[in-house]
Amino acid sequence: MRAALFVTCVNDALYPRTGIAVVRLLERLGVQVDFPAAQSCCGQPQYNTGYRRESEPLLRRTAEAFAGHPYVVTPSGSCAAMIRAHYPRIGRQAEREGRGGELAALAEDLVPRVYELTEFLVDVLGVTDVGAYFPHTVTYHPSCHGLRTLGLGDRPRRLLAAVEGLELVELPGAEECCGFGGTFAVKNPDVSAAMGTDKTGRAASTGAQVLCGADNSCLAHLDGILRRQGTRLRALHLAEILASTQEEPLT
Repeated sequence: MRAALFVTCVNDALYPRTGIAVVRLLERLGVQVDFPAAQSCCGQPQYNTGYRRESEPLLRRTAEAFAGHPYVVTPSGSCAAMIRAHYPRIGRQAEREGRGGELAALAEDLVPRVYELTEFLVDVLGVTDVGAYFPHTVTYHPSCHGLRTLGLGDRPRRLLAAVEGLELVELPGAEECCGFGGTFAVKNPDVSAAMGTDKTGRAASTGAQVLCGADNSCLAHLDGILRRQGTRLRALHLAEILASTQEEPLT
């Protein structure tokens, strides 16, 4: 099986270890991973800030970069949600404005092939035990886009529960937003920081060593708060845990 990795600009620029972990994990499971070099931002920052027209070239670029790939896998619920929920809306709006159906057609072709990482593992590959080893106590934060827009459900937790050596503890108020919300954190910094502080406080109360998530944008927000608090709790992407094995442990 072949799949293309949509690493996302946040991971590419700030968290390359996550992209490397996804490749290690998928190759261990027998997937041949392609990386189209033409990929760029999905357009989420522009779209969420109200610049819909400015997001259109990025829709086109993303669709063209991944044309012909049967599966497009991304370790980001927010970017997967941008493509699956908002690309069709962008295309339909362009049609309503009399600018043709090109964007709608590109979105229609791309959307069914895009999978968030845990969806791909559980739904396409049919695995929950990926052969990982991570002897630490972990609590899991379900990011809003994955939880509400994609409906990831218990897929991430099922994957974590199958990791050898890992003790998974419940996060109180898990389904509450962490406060990041992309540009929300910029426009409403005080509210964002307060929400994040609530989330990290609950995570610390579990006694876990690791606060795990499946979206590095949320984890960047939470990790910044944790570092300022000076707690021993660290934030870590799910892919890095799943890529860790006894032979090649996460360092």
